[in-house]
Amino acid sequence: MKYGLMTYIENQKFFNVGDNIQSLAAKQFLPSVDKYVDRESMADYNDEPVKLIMNGWYIHNTSNWVPSDKIHPLFVSFHMNNTAAPFMLTDKGISYLKKHEPIGCRDQFTADTLKAKGIDAYFTGCLTLTLDSYKVDDSERGDDIYIADPLYSYPSKDKLFYSKKSIIRSILNGKAFKLGKKNKHLKNFISQELLDKAELINQEPLNNISNEEKFEMAETLLKKYARAKLVITSRIHCALPCLAMGTPVIFINGFDQFVDSCRFDGILELFNRIDVNSETGEYTANFDLKGKIDRNTMVKNLGLHHKLAEPLKEKCRNFISK
Repeated sequence: MKYGLMTYIENQKFFNVGDNIQSLAAKQFLPSVDKYVDRESMADYNDEPVKLIMNGWYIHNTSNWVPSDKIHPLFVSFHMNNTAAPFMLTDKGISYLKKHEPIGCRDQFTADTLKAKGIDAYFTGCLTLTLDSYKVDDSERGDDIYIADPLYSYPSKDKLFYSKKSIIRSILNGKAFKLGKKNKHLKNFISQELLDKAELINQEPLNNISNEEKFEMAETLLKKYARAKLVITSRIHCALPCLAMGTPVIFINGFDQFVDSCRFDGILELFNRIDVNSETGEYTANFDLKGKIDRNTMVKNLGLHHKLAEPLKEKCRNFISK
């Protein structure tokens, strides 16, 4: 049997390097990568049969669901987004998932959605919690603090002004007039000095590089996070790997739409977290935060992820060894 690894060929202006980080989490269990399988065209896969760890977010191209019979899947850390679920859970889609049950789900929302359709499903958490293979000795940890896409769901120039059409749309829907909201809200709980001096990370850059370069970028980010003093982020595929690697991390939760929040059901409690009201900027912290986050802020990860990571590792190893 050959082994496949998920790639993400999407006709979009930006790409999410978090997808590639999820693939790296699957890759560490594979004896080899024999084939790359595009998430958006799995129904069209017609090469040698492959085993494929089916973790991650599904799916933009709902018309191309279900996957080819030449793909032998392991469903762990599977997220079916609420916008895609009605199109994926047709009779055909339900039959396919029942054929490969039990379905390990990244979040409780997905597990509950599948159970409601009679599919045997359970909560696993995210496979990126197993990325302790990138962990380094604490003696290698530096003083670098990274701020990775905080409050990225808020309006930003990159997302609103990349084309004439997007500019017009952002003016008409009013988002163009809310560009200052993110910085205003961040200043409520992060010191100006840290905002100025921390290294800012963009995990959703322009989609103008090759798949190989995307994986190299994902590797580079993981190695940075592994050696960081502190990471502050609103990206779960930054925060979850940090837990695995023992890097102190604070998750900034400013999401107010269900399409976003449904992804976090069962995950948010793993983090030291700041919850932000996206309208007012008011916030609460679930850890002892005195004043604002600055270069001297120390947090200790909660350690709750271990109960999810170890069963995930065992499940993937068993799948590959069979």
